Amino acid sequence: MLSIVIPVFNEQDSLEELLTRIEQVAFQHGYELDVLLIDDGSSDNSWAKIEQLSQRFTWARGIRLRRNFGKAAALAAAFERAQGTRVITMDADLQDDPREIPNLLAKLESGFDVVSGWKKVRHDPWHKVFPSRVFNSLISWLTNVQLHDHNCGLKGYRREVLNEVLLYGEMHRFIPVLAASRGFRVSEIVIEHHARKHGKSKYGVERFIKGFLDLMTVYFLTGYGNRPQHLLGTAGLGSFLAGGLGLFFLSIMWVVSRLTSMDDVNLHERAIFYFCIVALLLGVQLVSLGFLAELITAQNRPTRKPFSIVADTKASGGDLQKDGLN
Repeated sequence: MLSIVIPVFNEQDSLEELLTRIEQVAFQHGYELDVLLIDDGSSDNSWAKIEQLSQRFTWARGIRLRRNFGKAAALAAAFERAQGTRVITMDADLQDDPREIPNLLAKLESGFDVVSGWKKVRHDPWHKVFPSRVFNSLISWLTNVQLHDHNCGLKGYRREVLNEVLLYGEMHRFIPVLAASRGFRVSEIVIEHHARKHGKSKYGVERFIKGFLDLMTVYFLTGYGNRPQHLLGTAGLGSFLAGGLGLFFLSIMWVVSRLTSMDDVNLHERAIFYFCIVALLLGVQLVSLGFLAELITAQNRPTRKPFSIVADTKASGGDLQKDGLN
């Protein structure tokens, strides 16, 4: 079974055409469909339209959130209820083409766990395209997950990926990064992008501000989520060492000035003296913060396993004991 997850926010005019296109693709390729439409607090008639269409298209069902929780929450709600072994996500604005679904599935079957769409030719205004390209380059550089379009809504997943990736806030655009940090294989394919036919874009300038802050969060979680002291402690020790060496050097200068005929070195008149003190205190604070982060991480470790298993040759521990390998 193939699950298709479609977040909906004020897209009443595009839903019928989108489901019709999906039906055509499914009929052509013989897919057994499980389509979930998640109404993320729409203020138009999107939910009424979803109810109507779910009666016409029996393989489609709707989920209505109590208010607008954001795209990540909408996806998380659908992922919990999706029944397919392969899951496709796509936007409801008709800019994503359902005819790309077979291409995503073919890439998944070639051995990848996550396949992201790449809108190589975008039909969006330049003030939306240019910042997006800069942001995508920054994500690839920081996370080492080399994708041209991290924020593309058209993606394909194996079921096991979504069982291990935790979504909250605005983390939906970083699912490939989160999956890669768990050892899953990530790739991309070029997809066709269409101009918007109905409604208007839901994203503004604040999208990039929030995206950058989320990127910093993802970089920390994927690189140091289970060992925060390695980042905070390293920065703290570096700062403490720089401050300590600076004060040591200034102390030597002060002693030498006292033992020779040189003019007295008045430390309080030198800016570097205060920089060294600040660096020393900052180092202590960062190391202390690292210890607190380690305590919090240790308390939360039982809720999330620090590994990801791809295969197990024995179904249970009993089989191992039966073979004398206990």
